[in-house]
Amino acid sequence: MVCLGNICRSPLAEGIMQHLAKQEGLDWEVDSAGTGNWHVGEGPDRRSTRTAGEHGIDISKQVCRLFRISDFDTFDHILVMDKNNLSDILAMTRNAEDAKKVKLLLGDKIVPDPYYDDSLFEPVFQLIEKGCKEFIKKYNN
Repeated sequence: MVCLGNICRSPLAEGIMQHLAKQEGLDWEVDSAGTGNWHVGEGPDRRSTRTAGEHGIDISKQVCRLFRISDFDTFDHILVMDKNNLSDILAMTRNAEDAKKVKLLLGDKIVPDPYYDDSLFEPVFQLIEKGCKEFIKKYNN
């Protein structure tokens, strides 16, 4: 799960996907990262932590990190939140195999960045949850 700073959207996406995968009995490794390095080593934004908590998901122990090339080797899917993240991650790909792993979480739609608008955290949670449920439905084999 990738967003810009790895403090709002991608930590929510990591927590939601882990939660839903566990409910489905899936042993999936889920992680999140950012394309920008402003918050490396910090925890998620308090508003993301609060919103996740309101849905019974604890993301408070996550630590923000930068996306790294080795993530292409570690993960089968790289799910990004918006088209800027998509471009940034695709620019880091080494080959066509890496590029095939990179997709927008919501297909052709973006997950808006709620950082500057407190009222967006719950709708963003709902969008991410819907995208995660669709992803699990598609790849739960």
